Amino acid sequence: MYFIKELKRRNPVLFWFSLLNLIAAIACVILTQTTQVTVNGINAFIKPFKFFFSIAIFCATMGWIMYYLQRPGKVKAFNIMAVIVFSYESFVITWQAANGRLSHFNNTSFFYLALFQLMGIAIVVLTLWTGYIGYLFFRKHSWDIPMRYVWGIRLGIIFFVLFALEGGIMGAIFSHTVGGNDNSNGLPVVNWNRQHGDLRIAHFLGMHTLQVFPLFAYFIASTNKSVLFFALVYVVIVVAVLIQALMGFPLF
Repeated sequence: MYFIKELKRRNPVLFWFSLLNLIAAIACVILTQTTQVTVNGINAFIKPFKFFFSIAIFCATMGWIMYYLQRPGKVKAFNIMAVIVFSYESFVITWQAANGRLSHFNNTSFFYLALFQLMGIAIVVLTLWTGYIGYLFFRKHSWDIPMRYVWGIRLGIIFFVLFALEGGIMGAIFSHTVGGNDNSNGLPVVNWNRQHGDLRIAHFLGMHTLQVFPLFAYFIASTNKSVLFFALVYVVIVVAVLIQALMGFPLF
C-alpha cells in the first residue's frame, strides 16, 4: 500500500498509466478464458497480457526511480514519450491479436509490416531516452539515498537498455527463434521455445535488471562492491543464455 501511495505522489502520470495497463492485463486474462482466437498455436490474448503487464511494471519502476533525479522537466518529457509509445504498441498488439494476426514479424501485407516497423522505431526511441535518464543518474553527484541503491539504479538502466536493444537481433532475423520456427510448443504463458533457441529469454532477463538490480541494492546489498559483483554475475548468466539461444539450443 505504501508503494502505491508513494508512486502516485512521485509520478501521477505513470502511476495512472501503470494502473490502466494493469487493468488491461487483467482483461486479457479474462479474454483468454472466453475467446478461442489463437496466434501461433496459443490464445491470442496471452501476448497482449504479457505486454500490458510488462508496460505496467516498467512505467511504475521509472515513475519511482526518476523521482530521485529531481528534474521535473526531464521526467515530464519522458512521461509523455512513454505514454505515446506504449499506447501505440499496446493498441497494435491487441488489435492484431483480436483479429488472430501476428503483431511482430508480420510481413503478410505492407500495412502490417509498416505497423511492426513503426513499433520497432518507437521502442528504440524510448529505450534510448531511458538510457538518457540513466546518464542523468551518473551526472548527479549529491544523493539523499544510499550509494549502493544509486548504483543499483544506474546498472539496472544500463543493462536494461543493452538487452532491450538486443531485440534488434530478433528484428534482423525476423524471428525470436534460432534453429526452427516460432510455432513450437512453448512454456506456458511466456511461450518460450522448448525445441530451439529462443532470444526472448535473454531479452526478458536482461531487461528486468531495471527492477532486479535496484531491489537487490536496496534490500540485500550492504556495499557498492556487492552490487557490482551481483550485477556482473547476473549479466554473465544472461549473456550465456543469449549465446545458447544464438547457437539454436533451448534453455528448457
